[in-house]
Amino acid sequence: MIVLDLCCDSNHVFEGWFVSAEDFEAQRTSDKVACPICGSAAIVRRPSAPYVQRGEKSVAPAQPQQPVAKLPAASMQAAMLKLAREMMRGAENVGQAFPEEARKIHYGEAEERSVRGVASADDASALLEEGILVVPVPWPDDDALH
Repeated sequence: MIVLDLCCDSNHVFEGWFVSAEDFEAQRTSDKVACPICGSAAIVRRPSAPYVQRGEKSVAPAQPQQPVAKLPAASMQAAMLKLAREMMRGAENVGQAFPEEARKIHYGEAEERSVRGVASADDASALLEEGILVVPVPWPDDDALH
């Protein structure tokens, strides 16, 4: 396995784990790699600083084991889930009709309200070009939030 530093066309930086560099290229060219933040499939590999051994092999002296500080991952995850629930409760789920409904609201053809739903990357781009604010949110299904 190799870990690659990746970047999308919106400059979101993230890591990807692949069997090999060739595996990454195969997945990238078949649009199987997408940005976890915005969903873009326009991904490039960023330069990274892999460990490079220089000179003779040497073994570092063993360091005493220090307890690993626990990161607040659980509390952060709980806060993110709480935020997701609040966002979901405060917005009407219009499902696949999201692009159409967002346009109706934007152009005053429907009641102004918060809506959420599903849109393809192309639909989201088109909405943004029309000046309609959309934010891709990679949240789990409604059932996972209850």
